[in-house]
Amino acid sequence: MKKRLRHLPTALIAMGVLLVVAMPLAGWRDGADGALGALAGAGLVALSYTLSSLIIAVIDLRARHLLVPVAMSTYLLKFTLIGVVMWIVASTDWGGLPWLGALVIAATLIWVAAQAVWVWRAKIPYVEIEPS
Repeated sequence: MKKRLRHLPTALIAMGVLLVVAMPLAGWRDGADGALGALAGAGLVALSYTLSSLIIAVIDLRARHLLVPVAMSTYLLKFTLIGVVMWIVASTDWGGLPWLGALVIAATLIWVAAQAVWVWRAKIPYVEIEPS
């Protein structure tokens, strides 16, 4: 399982860097609501991608033939839930909503970029290497 989750530290570090930059900016611009909106946006994305990575790793170990449908279902569910959360929050007058939306977009792009860089640099063999 650990082998299937090696990309997570890179992406989570990228989320931390994003928060270090965005939260003070949001706090300076819109106060505590802005900072909380930034934290909620990046946290929502990080949590959803981490959970889907865990689900996909478990399915890959236990029922590889279900990997594609389960992976697609997790992504569909994830984006639906993020949309529902945004819709619910939009019905309030919370001042952190713009930062929540901006950080959901930014965190998604940064997470995908961090994963792409990790894959580009990873030494992934084309065949399973059996120890002698």
